[in-house]
Amino acid sequence: MIEPNAAHANAARAELHKLFELLAGGSIDVGTAIERSRSIPSDPDVGSIASSGIRVDHDRESRCGFPEVVYGASKTTEEIVEAVRQIFHASGRVLATRVNDADADAIVAHIPEANVEHHARARCVSVHHRDAVHRSVGSVLVLSAGTSDIPVAEEARVTAWMTECHVEAHYDVGVAGLHRLLDLRPAIDRAKVIVVVAGMDGALPSVVAGLASCPVIGVPTSVGYGAAFGGVAPLLSMLNSCAAGLAVVNIDAGFSAGMLAAKINLASSAPSPSPADESNGS
Repeated sequence: MIEPNAAHANAARAELHKLFELLAGGSIDVGTAIERSRSIPSDPDVGSIASSGIRVDHDRESRCGFPEVVYGASKTTEEIVEAVRQIFHASGRVLATRVNDADADAIVAHIPEANVEHHARARCVSVHHRDAVHRSVGSVLVLSAGTSDIPVAEEARVTAWMTECHVEAHYDVGVAGLHRLLDLRPAIDRAKVIVVVAGMDGALPSVVAGLASCPVIGVPTSVGYGAAFGGVAPLLSMLNSCAAGLAVVNIDAGFSAGMLAAKINLASSAPSPSPADESNGS
């Protein structure tokens, strides 16, 4: 009986062999071969699947541009460490969100060959190869209305930074002191995308979207008194904004905002294809 892991690997090799035959025979060009190869699943590292139940999506980076992210909430420390270990060994970088101090310490202890950084305020851990060169592309601006919104803003900042975006952050610039925001007009003008994190009345994203020419992503937080309904009030304020160019993610979803901002930033920062490239379909 062929083990599932072996069968998966054999199928992937067969698909690659067929693809190379088409390329060698001139039926497809190099660009087409590269595109088709992205849909062929890689051979997974299933080291502890049987014991832990972890099944890592090792093809996420080839499909989406960034490796699978480990969401730490409700997972045991052992499950977090094992998922991080597998992704790091396959991709060379990994981000874990919603982790605590004990989780971070365990990652450091179990992956000593990696550069592990615990971003405590963001509740995130970033893992890179020690010799990795971190790029800094485009310009993502992260703003928070109040100091209490900083943990969610930091999650967005770390996420965008992990995708190799240049990130600038300014906190406690809410509408109660509008002069603080107006002082940031140069940063707003040079940004390619802006993440605005706000609880309470959730007014700041609308104001920023009325000043900025780039896309703005609003992040409602669960910060606020009773009538804020745990973030529902700022969520509805942002969804009902009359400012054009404002999109809204879920309550406290700093990671979602950071990843969306990164994709917008990287797409807008990428060089346009030359006419020759377009005519060749590459």
